[in-house]
Order: sequence, then structure tokens, then C-alpha cells
Amino acid sequence: MIDLGIGKFFEVVINWMTTHFGPFFDMITLVVSGILSGLEGALLFVHPLVLIALFVAIAYYFVGRGVAIFAFFGFLLILSMGFWDVTMETLALVISAVFIALVIGIPVGIWASQRDYVERAVRPILDFMQTLPAFVYLIPAVLFFQLGEVPGVIATLIFALPPTVRLTNLGIRQVPEEIKEAAQAFGSTTTQMLLKAELPVALPTIMAGINQTIMLALSMVVIAGMIGAGGLGNEVLKGITQLNIGLGFESGISIVILAIYLDRVTQALGTFTEAKQGAK
Repeated sequence: MIDLGIGKFFEVVINWMTTHFGPFFDMITLVVSGILSGLEGALLFVHPLVLIALFVAIAYYFVGRGVAIFAFFGFLLILSMGFWDVTMETLALVISAVFIALVIGIPVGIWASQRDYVERAVRPILDFMQTLPAFVYLIPAVLFFQLGEVPGVIATLIFALPPTVRLTNLGIRQVPEEIKEAAQAFGSTTTQMLLKAELPVALPTIMAGINQTIMLALSMVVIAGMIGAGGLGNEVLKGITQLNIGLGFESGISIVILAIYLDRVTQALGTFTEAKQGAK
């Protein structure tokens, strides 16, 4: 059997990029670490009970009483188990990765919806990103950004990006032709049609993509604990390596509580925006 040496080829490419694009990766590290440090500092500066009250208020306003009660007792449980700080670190990692994913993914999704050749070019890249095993993302992240939180955010960003691009593209393409024709009849420019007709109608679908991105980011942040990203992923890793059942179970419960809360709130945000569009 002929060995094509694909792995060695990628190794050469990665080493070449590490050597020649060092300043570029340093700039990315500086930006990501700045965003992450600001979020961590803000979340850890506020008293836990104040944040819990804020989380409960958000859940009550957007979702309802049931999720608000779950948020109250769930986050109090995390606080009582002593995992509040690492949970906030995980939340900061998720927010940072999702924020950057949205900054990149939504414009790319809009571009793909407007140009068929862009969609054809982007689709196989997104397929590759979604099917590549999550652990593989850790290798180039460590080579480019060393160990720590920054490579964790980068690996999480790449893993969680595809749903935002796909569902932004899908949502805009599914806007009814009647709405587009009405906008054209009123003399809308391409930009006006996008901002005032297509994006508002596509917003519930885009919110579904954001929800999936948040869930993927949370799952990847846990894996990123293997490369020193910290947070709950590091606690889970400790539980595995030390065979500490209690630590592993408690950190796992904390992840479940955070995941359910983020999932319910982001799903409700999608329903909330759809209801507002219907009211208009």
C-alpha cells in the first residue's frame, strides 16, 4: 500500500505557519486573552448571589417560572459545592468563543446566502469542521498558541462555528419571495432589504444556530481542559486522572446545570424574537 504521507504534509504546513506567522498568532492571543480576561474579571468581581439573582431574572423574563426556579436552585448548588469560580471561568470561555464565532459566522453566512459560489466553497469547509474529531482541534491550537485558555477558546471557536454559518445562510435563503418583492416594490436597496426585511424574518433561524453554537462551545470547553483551558473541564480531567468519583460527579453536575440554563434561555430568545416579529 502506498503511503501518501498526508500526516507529514500537514505537519510541515503547521510547522511552517508556526515559524512564519508568529506575530499574527501573538496578535490573536493578545485580543482573545483581553476579551477573556475582561469577562472573567467581570463575572468574578460581582458577588455570586447578585449574579444568581440576575440569572434567575433573565430566565424568568425570557423563559418562565420553571426555568427561573431551576436556575435559582441549580446555581446555588454550584455555589455550595465550591465550583462557582470555575463555572464562571467556563462561562467566560463559552461567551468569548461564541462572541468571536458570531462575529465571523454571521457575516460569512450572509455572504453565502447572497452568493451561490460562496456557499459552494464554504459548505465542504464546514463539513470538514463538523466531522473532524473534537480532540484533533487541540493539536494545532497548542502548536500555534501554546497551553492555556487562549488555545482552548480558539479550538472551541473552530468547533462551534459551523451552525452559525449554516443557519444564517439557511434562514436568509428561506425568506419568502413575497417579502423580497414587497421590499423591492418600495424601492429598497440591497442593504436595506437585508437589514429591514431578510435578517428580521431570518432571525429565529439564526437564533437556533446561535443556540447550537453555544451548546457545541460548552462541550468543547470541557475537552479543552486537557490543554490547560481551566474551568470545569479541568475539574473533570482531575476527576478522571485521580479516579476521584466525587470530584468528577460534582463538576459534571455543574456542567449539566450550566448547559441546561444556557440551552433553555437561548431557545427562548429565539421564540421571543419570533413572537416580536409576528407582533410587528
